[in-house]
Amino acid sequence: MPVRAACAAAVVISLLSSCAGKPPSEGGSLSSAFAAGEAAGSLKTKDDAKSPVALTPAAWGRLNKMGGLAGRELTVTSISDIKLRDKEVVLTFDDGPMPKKTERILATLDQFGVKASFMMVGQMAKAHPDLAREVVAEGHTIGSHTYRHPDLAHLSFDEAVAEVEKGRKAVEAATGVEADFFRFPYLADSKKLRLWMGNHKMVVMDVQVDSKDYFKDTPAAVATRTMEALRAHRKGIILMHDIHPRTAAMLPALLIQLRAEGYKVVQLKYGKPSSDMLVASITKPLFATN
Repeated sequence: MPVRAACAAAVVISLLSSCAGKPPSEGGSLSSAFAAGEAAGSLKTKDDAKSPVALTPAAWGRLNKMGGLAGRELTVTSISDIKLRDKEVVLTFDDGPMPKKTERILATLDQFGVKASFMMVGQMAKAHPDLAREVVAEGHTIGSHTYRHPDLAHLSFDEAVAEVEKGRKAVEAATGVEADFFRFPYLADSKKLRLWMGNHKMVVMDVQVDSKDYFKDTPAAVATRTMEALRAHRKGIILMHDIHPRTAAMLPALLIQLRAEGYKVVQLKYGKPSSDMLVASITKPLFATN
């Protein structure tokens, strides 16, 4: 990797680790991602980053059965197409690609036979183009997440547009495919920017379930919080980040629990639009997010 790109990536990683309460360091990874335990929400305070992720009894017998979680492909051609049914989820990962973390997440998704959407930061994709292309090769959906991950609400409209365009171009150059989906950093959007993106054939990816994996919690706490939020909403787009070891560690248990409770993972695909603004969800986030 060129020295300049490596330095730029290091700066971005430092910024991302401090976003919205994100911790500056990680607490380790799981020795095992699976463990039979009490129902979600019963984590003990002694749990640490090496604690196995607790599964509810419904999931205990499914540890060796990885299939049955993949749902339909949903091609976005108009706002009316973006309707998730009960017990349908979309998995999304922001801020990467990140060596060692993104690969683990890709391996888990492949093991379960499901596809996700990766909303890449331009500088990260530029710094790790081989990894960015690996995400594409695995059949996942690609989106952009600006170039430097700034809060666009703090920029002028012209500055925000330039940041979005630079990020999209960097992701497309690294992946070799069009980055038609977009997520606002910190979900700090505006009607004017949304309209501009719709006019420029970009699909805004909103969030209904925030894993809050950017907090310095155990993998078990992240999985528990995500499932509790999803049970309340019963469907939706789940926000995670492929830059944290805790996310990679908890993902297998989360997917097992999703399948045990009858959820299906939907993959969003981009279809050439016939009208102006397309959004993956117009529902406002239920939880404060990054």
